[in-house]
Amino acid sequence: MPTTAVLGGLWGDEGKGKIIDFLAADASVIVRFSGGNNAGHTVVNDYGKLVFHLIPCGICYEGTINVIGNGVVVSPDALIEEISMVKERELPGQIAISDRAHLIMPYHVLLDKLEEERRGAAAIGTTGRGIGPAYVDKVARMGVRVGELLDLEELMITLPPIIEFKNELITKIYGGEPLDVDEILGQTKRWANEIGQYIGSADEIVTNALASGENVIMEGAQGALLDIDHGTYPFVTSSSPTIGGALTGTGIGPSSFARIIGVFKAYATRVGAGPFPTEIHVQKATASARWRANSARPQAELGELAGSMR
Repeated sequence: MPTTAVLGGLWGDEGKGKIIDFLAADASVIVRFSGGNNAGHTVVNDYGKLVFHLIPCGICYEGTINVIGNGVVVSPDALIEEISMVKERELPGQIAISDRAHLIMPYHVLLDKLEEERRGAAAIGTTGRGIGPAYVDKVARMGVRVGELLDLEELMITLPPIIEFKNELITKIYGGEPLDVDEILGQTKRWANEIGQYIGSADEIVTNALASGENVIMEGAQGALLDIDHGTYPFVTSSSPTIGGALTGTGIGPSSFARIIGVFKAYATRVGAGPFPTEIHVQKATASARWRANSARPQAELGELAGSMR
């Protein structure tokens, strides 16, 4: 069975998690293809209320392989915390992490916050979790791939110069405190021990599933209006939540897709700053007071008011 992609049609928070949770009951492989732990999917099922930031929602179903694709930037600490939740709730699905996905390093998180502070009133409204700087390093060929955790000896050689370069930016450009190289190297060792068993070739998992005619779901994060190319630039995310991101974030071709499901909701919301079609600036207390006042008015009077508004 060809692939189904579930994408957000707005700025995210459309309820994709619920749709994916429903569809995953009949799926073999569910793949998250973009974004990082700045996105979240909330599902409510027999296991209770669950919030996922990196692991695909199909983890709730036995026999599923839940892939974090190469287009995702992975916060190791956030992922380790999420894996702990999966084990605690005894969720039956399997987890796989692409060795080509990129890691969010401690200097990415710090630079994200320092850059936002420097922008001042022109701040984009990022989540401060290092997503943007991680994608910047990916494009600059300066990123650290998840698969590099499987070769710590090599990483101990290649990582220190990168940290030293980032410390120069942190101290000389932003006036921040430098990060400790040895501390970060120690963290990578811990990450390798915690998530090394899940790292492998995600391409192989997906292509084998498609070749066998199995049901594959591409799990979108955020929404089309946050797309780095097609969204409300510059108030966008750093990846492509649209169907193009599903192709590059997994490595499969467009002919593999049978359907693309866009998820919308009746009202729009967004996280951070940027343009918006409508916005209510009335304070909550004022709105509540008006509601109470109207509730106390006679029905006939409210009917006349409604007629005059027409």
